[in-house]
Amino acid sequence: MADAIVSVFLEKLLNTLAEEGLYVTKFREQFEKLQTELQLMQCFLKDADRLKRKNDTINKVLAVLRELIYEAEDILADCQLQSRDDALFSNGCLTCISPRVLHFKHQNGKRINEIIGEITQIKQNIQSLLGGALLFQPNAINGKDQMPRWSSQVYDHTMVVGLEADTKKIKDWLFEAAREGKQEILAIGVVGMGGLGKTTIAQKVFNIEKEIDDHFDRRMWVSVSQTFTEEQIMRSMLRNLGDASVGDDANELLKKINQYLLGKRYLIVMDDVWGEDVAWWGRISQGLPKGNGSCVIITTRNERVSRKMGVKETRIHRPKFLNKDYSWLLFQKIAFAASEGQCIYPDLEDVGKEIVDKCEGLPLAIKAVGGMMLCKASYYHEWRRIADHFRDELAENDDSVMASLQLSYDELPPYLKSCFLSFSLYPEDCVITKQQVVHWWIGEGFVPLRSGRSSTDAGEDCFSGLINRCLIEVVDKTYNGTILTCKMHDMVRELVIKIAKDDAFSVTNKTNCRHSGITNNMDRKQLTANPKLRGLVSTTKSGEVNKIESSTAKKLSEFRYLRVLDVSKSIFELPIGSLLFHIGSLHHLTYLSLSNTHPLIELPASFEKLTNLQILDLSYCQNLRTLPHNLITLSKLKVLDVSNCGSLECLPKGLGRLSNLEVLLGFRPARSSHGCCIGELRNLTRLRILGLHLTHADEVEENEVNAMANLRDLENLSISCFDSHGSDLTAKLDKLPPQQLYELSLKFYPGKMSPAWLNPIALPLLKYLSISSGNLANVNQNFWGYNNIVWKIQGLMLESLSDLELEWPMLQEAMQSLRIVNVSWCPELVSFPIDDVGFRGGVWIKG
Repeated sequence: MADAIVSVFLEKLLNTLAEEGLYVTKFREQFEKLQTELQLMQCFLKDADRLKRKNDTINKVLAVLRELIYEAEDILADCQLQSRDDALFSNGCLTCISPRVLHFKHQNGKRINEIIGEITQIKQNIQSLLGGALLFQPNAINGKDQMPRWSSQVYDHTMVVGLEADTKKIKDWLFEAAREGKQEILAIGVVGMGGLGKTTIAQKVFNIEKEIDDHFDRRMWVSVSQTFTEEQIMRSMLRNLGDASVGDDANELLKKINQYLLGKRYLIVMDDVWGEDVAWWGRISQGLPKGNGSCVIITTRNERVSRKMGVKETRIHRPKFLNKDYSWLLFQKIAFAASEGQCIYPDLEDVGKEIVDKCEGLPLAIKAVGGMMLCKASYYHEWRRIADHFRDELAENDDSVMASLQLSYDELPPYLKSCFLSFSLYPEDCVITKQQVVHWWIGEGFVPLRSGRSSTDAGEDCFSGLINRCLIEVVDKTYNGTILTCKMHDMVRELVIKIAKDDAFSVTNKTNCRHSGITNNMDRKQLTANPKLRGLVSTTKSGEVNKIESSTAKKLSEFRYLRVLDVSKSIFELPIGSLLFHIGSLHHLTYLSLSNTHPLIELPASFEKLTNLQILDLSYCQNLRTLPHNLITLSKLKVLDVSNCGSLECLPKGLGRLSNLEVLLGFRPARSSHGCCIGELRNLTRLRILGLHLTHADEVEENEVNAMANLRDLENLSISCFDSHGSDLTAKLDKLPPQQLYELSLKFYPGKMSPAWLNPIALPLLKYLSISSGNLANVNQNFWGYNNIVWKIQGLMLESLSDLELEWPMLQEAMQSLRIVNVSWCPELVSFPIDDVGFRGGVWIKG
């Protein structure tokens, strides 16, 4: 990933040179020379990952280059910091001749020259190895060919082809057992090699909502993985049953599961079972209630595993490879998603089929190459180049899945390689939140910023780039399709861990890696012995928490060049404010997450020194009582999340000075002059996402009702009135017209009638509307529009609105662009095309 490291460094270097800080300017000539040398190498670095696998000398040279670039980046960061400090504490010429400054200039100037010399020598060595000079290519560095071709999802990621017979067979076995009410748990095995679609088949059956719900009272999906404990399996089963099981004794877990399932017919999926020692399943299954026709589906690569878990020969399903027609169909649906899954380029069909044939009917391989080609230009010579590289890769590795994944990685733009490798930190079968990885990428500078795009938008583009290339899989989405969580297929994870280890991105057994995950079983001695860390990220699985010892917590402030610190979902032995007392020494920190940590009552005093901080996540810190006033001095802050902080009454006065804020969540206006009032929002003109929590009418003064009028970039607004008091709040809300919103969410709205501004004239660009909980019973007449002005809403969610009266025909007339409607717990809705709207409801999708 040398091209990725160089790309990130050059991005930072160009931005830093443009700022013209004092010390950067002093070293400008050296930095510009370094820039030129690296730009000359970028044309070679595009193919470096492919070349180094075939040439050990190139591999070693690139390892040296990687360390030099990291060191140069640290020097650049120190120069920025020194320039800032001198600007704050300058005392004229005396500062320039102070021993500290002279030493800094001498040491770093000398080292930059040495780095330039070593990189020049590396360039010459590469030229000798390749037998020719490296030529300057402007397109390799200006970023124009690096931006994502697709900045959002462009096809249905749940789509499958050729598996209809597989799912029907499994479904018939399940329903047969349910009808017969078998006394023993029926075991069904889905057996086959990696990448064949075993998990996909099980998911298709598991997610047949109506039919499965009619036959089974409870459903549990457990990802077993290669490294697991019996306790983890049982806790996962309990989470599926709605029990977090935090603090429960391990010996009591099976009894609790039995109590939940007693008298119920249930379906369990044990996905991806590896080891042949399945005694754990014998103990668990023995403790489960029997009868009623309950079933377990086991997916595994090893047929002996399924037999040992009680699967009979007649209930083993062995998926087949996709035939040529299905293979080509699946490839088309992905690679040609922009033309509705049809190849409209005659010159690409033959070479496309040649690529598909090399996948040998394995769905994972086909998806990987399809996602790669989706992001390539539709030119024959480009497709021919990919086909040739695929052939060469197969010559080195006859595993078509791993060859296709390696090729997909090689063809990633440099900035996406860094993003992709970040997934190497997460444990097997871990469900990963999109927000965490996107914030990490922004914090470490992996995300390229072009054409004035916001960093959060650019980070979302990078995530979409990996999704569309089928390198990560969608797990959870909102009603409107926004991705919340993802995971990685075990074969993709196998590749990403290998590459991350080779490139010292993240390694579990060395002290020279740059990134490490925070988990309960991490090697704390190894962690604290690694001075080169740039990113420390909580990688604990869903429903689990980290328990961090005080000695380890105190060490976190000692990693001098740390850019990213995420200790979310962690419990500390002492108050975090005291444990992280010296966090201000992390001068280069750009992303800090203390989300869902305990006990966090207040931030440490040295917090004000984190002047490079761009993202601060304090969400779900229920004991957090106050934020320091010096928060308003963090001028680079782009994301501030204080949502679900129940003890936090308001934010500090002067928050409007944070003019770079793009995302502000959990904003509670102060009811006194000592905190931030809602009027300060007027100054946050770059806001794109805003989450408001309003509970009292006096939180909004009459002269503040237009506070959002100037927020022209605001796209997503969420207003929650949970635990609101007094009827006057409704009148104030009626005067808070938002601007050109794309998405709106109203939660716990206290009024019986919808706000007057909730109409297609005031919100002409609104695409997604969510209304949940509260007292809403009727909509304002303006809601229906007039003079042929109707809503452009495509997605609608109505939830827990027991008094709301709406008729489906009228809604369709007013919202003619509707594509998806999600409704539950709304008993007064009339003639909606969704069963059981007054209870669990469901989803309507336009045909």
